[in-house]
Amino acid sequence: MSRTPADSEIRLKIHCADPAHYDYLISRLNDWWGGRSMRDMLPRLFFIHFRDTSFFAEQNGEIIGFLSGFLSQTRTEEAYVHFAGVHPDFRRQGVGQALYARFFAAVKQEGRTIVRCVTSPLNKNSIAFHTRIGFNIEGQDQDAAEIKVFPNYDGPGQDRVLFVKRLSG
Repeated sequence: MSRTPADSEIRLKIHCADPAHYDYLISRLNDWWGGRSMRDMLPRLFFIHFRDTSFFAEQNGEIIGFLSGFLSQTRTEEAYVHFAGVHPDFRRQGVGQALYARFFAAVKQEGRTIVRCVTSPLNKNSIAFHTRIGFNIEGQDQDAAEIKVFPNYDGPGQDRVLFVKRLSG
């Protein structure tokens, strides 16, 4: 069922990820990506071991978005967003931005000043979203669309767009 703001008043709640909600989310995840297989990108461990930096967005009791991230153990000034998504019916309504804002606040409390994340150069929506909320693209080469990419980042032929955002104050 497609929902829009006209259907009901949006009452967005964002809270730390709860492993009890994992099965609900994972059973719907591929549908959010138009049938593309994405389940392997989101193992349960994120909602067990990284609860303080992984979040669900809910509206009227339904999960409509998530963000899984963590504090880098190697780079003590950095945090990393592993995977984030918003139900297609709720995109462009500020859900993703609200999830990132919650993540930024959580990692800033831990003294982190840099946030990183990665996407495929084919994911134009992700690239546009991240640059819109203040991420900069780092890369070595430019692809055909003139986007900086890190060649072979995830293995041979697996170029990626690397993002970095410096958190202020």
